[in-house]
Amino acid sequence: MTCCEGWTSCNGFSLLVLLLLGVVLNAIPLIVSLIEEDRSSQNPISCFEWWFPGIIGAGLMAIPATTMSLTARKRACCNNRTGMFLSSLFSVITVIGALYCMLISIQALLEGPLMCNSQGNSTANCEFSLKNISDIRLEDFNLRWFFNDSCVPPAGSKNPTSNDVTASGWRASSLHFNSEENQHRLIHFSVFLGLLLVGILEVLFGLSQIVIGFLGCLCGVSKRRSQIV
Repeated sequence: MTCCEGWTSCNGFSLLVLLLLGVVLNAIPLIVSLIEEDRSSQNPISCFEWWFPGIIGAGLMAIPATTMSLTARKRACCNNRTGMFLSSLFSVITVIGALYCMLISIQALLEGPLMCNSQGNSTANCEFSLKNISDIRLEDFNLRWFFNDSCVPPAGSKNPTSNDVTASGWRASSLHFNSEENQHRLIHFSVFLGLLLVGILEVLFGLSQIVIGFLGCLCGVSKRRSQIV
């Protein structure tokens, strides 16, 4: 097995782990919603998981490249130039899905859980578009809804994440599952931070497989040998 085939095989296992992790993370708030509300039409924690960044973006769109890369271990589809080219082509789909997962996660971390919005459980702030992403400024990404003592806006407040929200500073020991608000904040933060990291890693593995696949096309792969026991 050449270095191209070896890295492709390793890449496949890494993508498989990330794929499963993305699906599990995406499913957590959905399951919590079903447990708390006993319905799937509205989620009291958030609403960005309904865009399925982990299930579709980091999950389904990574399956073709993962399957193709895993076959390199058995030297089936990836022991020829055509197979290496297909692994690169499928990795482009993986990168697109991972970018989708990252963009949704960034938007979710910026907005915070529904409880932290002035409109309560309204899904008005859950719209996702490239325009919303392009309007994000670095100073807006302060996670104030998580680091403040409380993110629930006072009566009459229209922007819970603005500077008029007073806070005595966030302490790690003060944020526990002792209230519904803290539960929502911790779950929302953990899920979408995890999905953001999954998306970043999938982009890196996908790009590396694109490069390795083209190298395999140009340089060729090893010929089939008999196994030595």
